[in-house]
Amino acid sequence: MNNATSESAIASPFESAVEAIISGDAPTLEKLLHDHPELIRERSTRPHHATLLHYVGANGVEDYRQKTPKNAVQIAKILLQSGADVEAMADIYGGSATLGLVATSVHPFLAGVQNDLIDVLLEHGAAFDGTVDQNYKPGRLVTACLANGRGKAAEHLAHRGAPLNLEGAAGLGMLELVKTFFDHNGALQPNTTRKEAEFGFTWACEYGRTSVVDCLLQMGIDVHSVPHGETGLHWAAYNGDVGLLSLLLNRKASVSTIDQRFHGTPLDWALYGWSNPPLGAPSGDYYGVVRHLVAAGAKANSSWLTNCHGGSTLLQKIQADPNMVAALGKELPSS
Repeated sequence: MNNATSESAIASPFESAVEAIISGDAPTLEKLLHDHPELIRERSTRPHHATLLHYVGANGVEDYRQKTPKNAVQIAKILLQSGADVEAMADIYGGSATLGLVATSVHPFLAGVQNDLIDVLLEHGAAFDGTVDQNYKPGRLVTACLANGRGKAAEHLAHRGAPLNLEGAAGLGMLELVKTFFDHNGALQPNTTRKEAEFGFTWACEYGRTSVVDCLLQMGIDVHSVPHGETGLHWAAYNGDVGLLSLLLNRKASVSTIDQRFHGTPLDWALYGWSNPPLGAPSGDYYGVVRHLVAAGAKANSSWLTNCHGGSTLLQKIQADPNMVAALGKELPSS
């Protein structure tokens, strides 16, 4: 056999079924399952040991196979009606069932089928915490969605009855529920940790839950809390959220804090968010955010501005926009 023979030409029925799943080829998948019914319980020989159903999650399997076709719901139904174990665990992220993979993946979101896939899996018996990974322990599936930027999936899971801890309630903006995690003196209730409160504060900032942010600050959460390595002000700036940014600045949030992941200030994050808008987020008022930050003493980072973004420097993009030039004022580098 020629060494150049493609993998698809020598693929096993399992591998062929995987290709049918990620391409949305329902007829081929149905034929393979009819001819080889044992495939529904078979697992990949790769380290993740995924079943066919796990591939619907488009998450944690081979990078080139993390795809979600528009008919992914039909594909999932074919697999489930053929006997797929909705609670089967794959060796992904410490151990994951399909629901967690679907809910935290960007690909079903981009395909517009994430919530529908979640519903199909729940209707076939998926448990909200069907995994051994610490990120999905009781109350954590919602926060795992928040951590992966899947706010809409988090909201949908909560609507479907997923358990919530303080983190999840805060990230979803559920103010009255957030308050129940504190006693009448503002102290945390038993079994709720300070870490959960700080993480909740971060989610609330990331997802623009201004009333919850205000509540948590009143409960004593430090405005400079950095459980993930960045402050709430970084998130408000990145999202172009003037209202939240103003609240945090009024609470003396520092405009000069450098985050631990990307090594940028809130102003750097604001300019990056303006140039590369957050996926799925409403359009922010970046001109207003930049004006507020500069007025509060933020300094432009020349090295950040001259980094390449999409083929041109961020500085060049700014210089081509009179409104951003005016917002930066004296903080706009000359070159």
